[in-house]
Amino acid sequence: MALLSVKNLCAYYQTELYGISRTVRAVDGVSLELLRNEIYGVAGESSCGKTTLIKVISGNIKPPLKVNSGSVDYQFESYAVDMLHVSKDELRRNVRWKEISYVMQGSMSVLNPVRKVIKTFEDIVDTHDPITDKKKFLEQVTAHVNLLGLPTEVLNSYPHQLSGGMRQRVAIALATLFQPSLIIADEPTTALDVVVQRGVLQMIKDIQAMSGNTVLLVTHDMAVHANVADRVMIMYAGRIAEEAPTASIFNASLHPYTQHLIRSLPMIGERSNKAGLKGTPPNLANPPSGCRFHTRCPDVMEVCRTEVPDLVPVKERHRVACHLIQETSL
Repeated sequence: MALLSVKNLCAYYQTELYGISRTVRAVDGVSLELLRNEIYGVAGESSCGKTTLIKVISGNIKPPLKVNSGSVDYQFESYAVDMLHVSKDELRRNVRWKEISYVMQGSMSVLNPVRKVIKTFEDIVDTHDPITDKKKFLEQVTAHVNLLGLPTEVLNSYPHQLSGGMRQRVAIALATLFQPSLIIADEPTTALDVVVQRGVLQMIKDIQAMSGNTVLLVTHDMAVHANVADRVMIMYAGRIAEEAPTASIFNASLHPYTQHLIRSLPMIGERSNKAGLKGTPPNLANPPSGCRFHTRCPDVMEVCRTEVPDLVPVKERHRVACHLIQETSL
């Protein structure tokens, strides 16, 4: 059974300034499912809609962002939630942190720079379950951070006293305190060196293996997905280009954009030059007709310029939106 089902989601940024209306189609017709006990990767270049997608599925919908159509439905262990119509009180008390947690891109966005780390844990817990026994609370938090391989000393430290990697691990410990059903990790390894990145990613994998929850991993780094994700979804200009198990994405990708992403990865011992993709991503305030990748696609056909390709299954758990694939299969 799917933990999360997103159907035909259209989420736009709508602004009006000096009498001029502007609509940015950041997420435009996205449908996907997140299964229980999996790590689902979302990849794509900057401004492709990754962050907007996770804002909507986490219930963080604030103007100028507006959901124009579609549905976002969760099926947790004991109850279901319609994320687009849930009340703010229900979202705060029973969904956020308890069922859905968020590992932000920068750990300093979570940790208060003038308060010790233990106080941040205290604030989050007290918001959802008022602390009545401080001693028991401290024992539980200490056991949690120790289980994740963090020393007890981090709790009595200020954020600036910790390294970047340690702060990110603390942010992950905060996000997993209530053992949520879904952990959303938004670029969790940004600005970390490769050795520290490996430690942070291993921590995420270990937590997922221990708790059996679902992880939504958002990053443009395809190498991270190759090492961590069970399935990968490739976004381009607000739409899904391809979705498949990780091995299929890297060994048998079908969409020209996905193939370019894979070819752009450096290989050990390879000496050939990497060819860049011509052009730039389209302006989502005025996107091109048809397939949004057709302005940069080396295999563009006339139908690509006028008709939007359907996202169709081509193999088990493998979907692709490309007229070239659909023409070949006819």
